[in-house]
Amino acid sequence: MSHNITELDLKRLLEHAHIGVVIHRWDTSIVYANPAALRLLRLSYEQIIGKDAFDPQWAFLDDSGKSLLVEDYPVNKVKRMKHHLSNEVIGVIDGSKEDVSWFMINAYHEGEAGSDDCFIIVTFSDVSDSKKLFSFQDIVENTQDVVIVTEAGEIDYPTGPKIVYVNKAFETLTGYKRKDAIGETPRILQGVLTDKTSKGRIHSALKSNQSASETLLNYDIKGRPYWIEMNIIPLKNKYGDVTHFAAIERDVSERKFHIEQLEKRNNDLKILKRDLEKLVKERTIELQKANAKLEKMAFFDPLTNIPNRRYFIDQTNKLMKFCNRRGLVFALGLIDIDNFKILNDSYGHDGGDIVLKELARYFYGFFRSDDAICRYGGEEFAFAMALNNESDADKVTLRLLMGIRDLTIQINSDVVLSITTSIGVKLVDASHHLDLKDIINQADRALYQSKREGKNKVTIYQ
Repeated sequence: MSHNITELDLKRLLEHAHIGVVIHRWDTSIVYANPAALRLLRLSYEQIIGKDAFDPQWAFLDDSGKSLLVEDYPVNKVKRMKHHLSNEVIGVIDGSKEDVSWFMINAYHEGEAGSDDCFIIVTFSDVSDSKKLFSFQDIVENTQDVVIVTEAGEIDYPTGPKIVYVNKAFETLTGYKRKDAIGETPRILQGVLTDKTSKGRIHSALKSNQSASETLLNYDIKGRPYWIEMNIIPLKNKYGDVTHFAAIERDVSERKFHIEQLEKRNNDLKILKRDLEKLVKERTIELQKANAKLEKMAFFDPLTNIPNRRYFIDQTNKLMKFCNRRGLVFALGLIDIDNFKILNDSYGHDGGDIVLKELARYFYGFFRSDDAICRYGGEEFAFAMALNNESDADKVTLRLLMGIRDLTIQINSDVVLSITTSIGVKLVDASHHLDLKDIINQADRALYQSKREGKNKVTIYQ
């Protein structure tokens, strides 16, 4: 009996698909995630349904490992550009393990953009292994040792294991070109005099997903024999499954019958392996430090080491969405140091810098980790926080004002200063929806009112 394709159960297909599928409403809230998506994201159905793109649990990286702004999340890019995304590589930070999974993302909207019936469909597949497989390709490619990588799935004669990578040293030693070796089995290098016992030990080790070390007689493309020392190691993916084997080989033909030289060669191989691992580790640490430094330069003020305006705006937008969802009061404040020009004229810019840094250090102790703070510009700082009710704003800002006034700042061995500040605050409850730019402008007006009325005070915009 023939069946029309429209009779297929598409939801069942999604439930059994190997790629992750997540469906968002136009407001970015998630209404569906298939089992593959839950498995790849390591989340339960309850943890993902209803969450939107502004939820603080999401942390995405771009292809180079830099943090993505919320506006550049895939679902928000589809909303903004109103056309599909194709084959974008995105990293997702697993908050429970602080690990990164890499996905190939495709996304598009279904229905009229902006309407209640419009949905955004995001599909993704795990590319973590390919992302990590050649992270150190330059090192492996140019080492003098032969490196062969094979698949781990099928290792039996005659087709397995199948070669997926060889380096330059392999081409030089064997005469086989890379394009000719890929897809073949390492058995093309073996011949009648290749020791069967050694081959048996290698086969048993691979069957058990274990490492192996052997000295073996191989043959190049012209049939010339050569001796190699080889080490085979299993390579695992992030789930702990062995997916490939890597063979590191060295030509020991000239020293095969010289025991002392052979022993030295074995020691050299161990040292090389250790040095390679050390080099890889050092390089990884260097890259991590460089990435952290670049990210800090992009999002943090170099003088005070607190977030800059760009990072503050991004975090504040997230905080506003959070307050709207939870029915909390959103508070944004601007803080200006009183008489800062006089302070600079009296003690120089070095003295002014000391005041800015000490005030920033105080903010780190005063504000909560969920609050947003930044150096907004010059002697001006900004903060944003979620409050249970508007009356809390008076208590918090008064405590902030008095805390700053009580600071003692050591300019030099002879000078200790106290400072005051003027603060302007704008409060927004969950029932109002204001643009962040308007909120900042109103907080700025409140700040200047504090200045006009004698400074050293807090004004809440009414």
